[in-house]
Amino acid sequence: MAASKVPVPKALGAMEDAAAAAKKGKWGFVQFFFVLAVVLCVLLYAPRVFVLAPQGVDVVGFFAANSSTSSSGSPPPVLRQRVVDGSDKEDDDGRRRRLVLDNQVNSPCSSMGDHTICCDRSSVHTDVCFMSGDVRTDAASLSLLLFPPPGQQPNLNASSPPEERVRPYPRKWERLIMERIPEVRLRVARPEEEKKECDVRHDAPLLVMSAGGYTGNLFHSFNDGLLPAWVTSQHLRRRVVLGVLSYNPWWAGTFREIISGLSEHHVVDLVHDTRTHCFPGAIVGTRFHGILLVDAARLRDNKTIVDFHHLLAESYEAKQPAPVPETNVRRRPRLGIVSRKGTRVIENQAAVAALASSMGFDVDILETANGVPLSVWYASVSRCDALLGVHGADLTKFFFLRPGASLTQIAPLGVSAIAMDCFGVPAARMGVRYEQYEVGGNESSLARKYPPGDEVVADPEKAKRSKGWGFVARVYLGGQNVTLDLGRFRDTLAGLHAHAMLHKETGGRSRR
Repeated sequence: MAASKVPVPKALGAMEDAAAAAKKGKWGFVQFFFVLAVVLCVLLYAPRVFVLAPQGVDVVGFFAANSSTSSSGSPPPVLRQRVVDGSDKEDDDGRRRRLVLDNQVNSPCSSMGDHTICCDRSSVHTDVCFMSGDVRTDAASLSLLLFPPPGQQPNLNASSPPEERVRPYPRKWERLIMERIPEVRLRVARPEEEKKECDVRHDAPLLVMSAGGYTGNLFHSFNDGLLPAWVTSQHLRRRVVLGVLSYNPWWAGTFREIISGLSEHHVVDLVHDTRTHCFPGAIVGTRFHGILLVDAARLRDNKTIVDFHHLLAESYEAKQPAPVPETNVRRRPRLGIVSRKGTRVIENQAAVAALASSMGFDVDILETANGVPLSVWYASVSRCDALLGVHGADLTKFFFLRPGASLTQIAPLGVSAIAMDCFGVPAARMGVRYEQYEVGGNESSLARKYPPGDEVVADPEKAKRSKGWGFVARVYLGGQNVTLDLGRFRDTLAGLHAHAMLHKETGGRSRR
């Protein structure tokens, strides 16, 4: 949907110049067809190239860049050139195809009419609202106003609330964190209400999401933010503007490549950007299918987590140096060990690395919390045939593994089910070979804190039921390290090595 279709008067001036030149005298055959070609080009392309906008209005279209920046003065990520998607093509009769905002199967909003607001509040995780038509921002009240076309009454019914309110973060069951997410207000403009003039006019719909909540944690950045945003908007093929609440330079800088993969437009800071932004539609909130999951059966285009994995590869590999061609020398498989700090540390990590090396691995120790950009992490992890680490947010980087690689997650005492849900199930769906190493009581540092036979070590499941989630977070997640039994862990490493060698011999490391 283009920002404007009004041709600049100069487009007609080319024809007038041609007519004036014709009066001056006879033209040769070549000159006549040259001018004719110029006139035809002007007629064909002027309506798309030249845009007439009111004075003082930024038009974000084919060649105009969005000039919005954050309140801190830091520019948003530099984004790549537009890719035309199916929602903006013309049918055979020349009419524009209708912009589809909701890509969810069986959603009450999937067949919403034009110039309406529709909200789907059926999920326990998230509320998502859609606005079809002329949507304009009001930063002062953090509102989105929908203006019907001139002379048309709003499409309202008796059951429609005068105003919808949404906190766009997919943890609506968690009251305390949701209270920290700003509330966005949506309503249809009243007939007598004066239409706000556009300071910035966009030719793509708006997606409102939050960079707040638990987003400082890498796992939650993906699970609560980036992946739901992709699930909600991927059918628009990057022709969507991200309107971000709790925008901050750390978020924009850390995930700049992924943000560019989600949208070809600059990010809009909806709280601090006081200009009036105008859109042809809006999505407020993001869909959530499960922990790091994409349910293909719930999407009209049947996308999966594999497609999200492809997005990450395309986003990061465009900035990676060309790979060095492999020689005929047989390369040892590479094992990356995610090295945590603070808690859930592998206390005998050096011995584990030495054992892996003796069994035929080239070992990379991947230090966490060191400020290394995600692009560097991508380069390191994507070279690995296998990734190994104790349960924690940094294992979210398994998304950077290549198809057919292995992930081994070490699950400390009391963390087995959490570990499987967070990384085991998603990794398997992505096509990564997954193994979970269950830490025994003798391998946990808790054996040094609790007497022999105490249920905390001897029966973690019973302890969890009796002591509750607070105890799990404080003791099993926040107060435990591991010392791996090398004799027992040798079998795990042997399986990893055998799979890596088989995968290499069958050429499985190639990517489409």
